[in-house]
Amino acid sequence: MGIFKHLLLVSSLVPLVLSYPYFPPTCYSKVLSMAREVELWAADLKLGYETGYCMAHMPDLYLDIHNSCVMYKMRTYISLLDGLRQRRCAYTSEVRKLSNTLRQIFIFMSEKCHGELVFTVHDCAALER
Repeated sequence: MGIFKHLLLVSSLVPLVLSYPYFPPTCYSKVLSMAREVELWAADLKLGYETGYCMAHMPDLYLDIHNSCVMYKMRTYISLLDGLRQRRCAYTSEVRKLSNTLRQIFIFMSEKCHGELVFTVHDCAALER
């Protein structure tokens, strides 16, 4: 019976040891990583061959999740992306995916991370770089 207990203990510790560097993301870290990913993605789409002519007039996307104006900035950018439908640019999968990801970040920040995020800055001009 002692061998069975040791074997059970070892078999339960092996998955923990193998997944050591993995830490489950908090809502804050999830939103932070998604915001950085979306910023790079929007910049790539502005320079891209297929969507470059559509996204050339779009403003640069900078998301500082510590700035209270970021919610307004995301709403505005989402509405601009939706406005691309008139030019038939929003039908590309990359633009739709960017719009959907921005909506996800907006929902995370407004509903799911409600008590976890703290806005330390209120400077809307800082988001317009």
